[in-house]
Amino acid sequence: MSIRVDLDKCSGCGLCVSSCPFDVITIRSRQEDNKPHPRFKKYAVIEEGCTLCGACVSACPLDAIEIKKAEKKARAPVSEYTGLWVFAEQKEGEVQEVALELLGKGRELADRRGCALSAVLLGNGVEKECEKLIFHGADRVYLVEDPALEHFTDEPYTEVLTGLIEEEKPEMILMGATTIGRAFASRVAARIWTGLTADCTELDIDSERGLLLQTRPAFGGNIMATIITEKHRPQMATVRHKVFKPLEPDTSRKGEVQRKDFKGKLSSRTRILEVIRDKTQQVNLTDADIIVSGGRGVGKPENFALINEFAEVLGAAVGASRAAVDSGWMPYPHQVGQTGRTVAPKLYIAAGISGAIQHQVGMRSSDTIVAINKDPHAPIFDVANYGIVGDIFEVIPALIKELKKK
Repeated sequence: MSIRVDLDKCSGCGLCVSSCPFDVITIRSRQEDNKPHPRFKKYAVIEEGCTLCGACVSACPLDAIEIKKAEKKARAPVSEYTGLWVFAEQKEGEVQEVALELLGKGRELADRRGCALSAVLLGNGVEKECEKLIFHGADRVYLVEDPALEHFTDEPYTEVLTGLIEEEKPEMILMGATTIGRAFASRVAARIWTGLTADCTELDIDSERGLLLQTRPAFGGNIMATIITEKHRPQMATVRHKVFKPLEPDTSRKGEVQRKDFKGKLSSRTRILEVIRDKTQQVNLTDADIIVSGGRGVGKPENFALINEFAEVLGAAVGASRAAVDSGWMPYPHQVGQTGRTVAPKLYIAAGISGAIQHQVGMRSSDTIVAINKDPHAPIFDVANYGIVGDIFEVIPALIKELKKK
């Protein structure tokens, strides 16, 4: 969208200036700007920083300010869209686990819908990963390889996926609610004029209308909202890591690989200079079988040494609640919860974590949950399989001592 002032109408009255909540409108002299006008000496200028809120439009008595909306592209009828796609996220040439999880759920949904399941793989030198995607449930893999796609950047990835959608017209698209998925799923949805449901925890097919039922937590996780995209296609959803389980790979499966060529069309205003890995995580949090997480009850950053020692004895990854991360005690990649990672280890130990609903969203799928908290009424005990009411600085050293004996 864009905003413009009609100089033939503007009288320079200044009502738009007083109405602007961002102070980006000024009144200038036509004579000073060498723009003489037979009727008026002043006019309004909208400067950089305008958010297109429209306050000035309604304030102008002469209708001299206009917001022009971008024209929608002509859309194909809903009936022309068919098939379910999974965006196969890759890093350093290797398909990420979240893509395999989505293929597992996608296979179930595609079978119920009676349509094909396709994976979209973007990268450079990633053809070897196509077989893995087929073994995990894909009927077809759309492969786009280009040096510009080796590392994720918003613009080329958005350009390619948007082009594929406009060409092939899928009915549904699933993407991981990862850093990459969150970065450009909304850009793609905006480009193709469709809706997007983010951070879904459940997906299903409406048996009557064939619509994708997209369920996600709302109001801090206090209710679960099921959303449909009835009038636009494709229906798009992002899903968190570890929400669904991947299928066991079937090496006998056969599928089709379709290469797509976008050479000469890809450019980006940003480029990757260096990839810096998080050296604080000795064990990958999302793939760990055991996680020990610390929260506000740890007290201060130095006390996370106890959590780290406990995790080392167990061969576990270290997690943290949002309170601990916001306090600067642990880096963000360790955060578990609605605004952090979603994990589903075999064993999750919550130490000094009260267990607000936002934290539970990220870990309640764990096979076994052990809570250690001195408050017997802490919400974490509502989801824990085992609870220890006590001071973590007494309980954890005792557990470490016993574990070291064995």
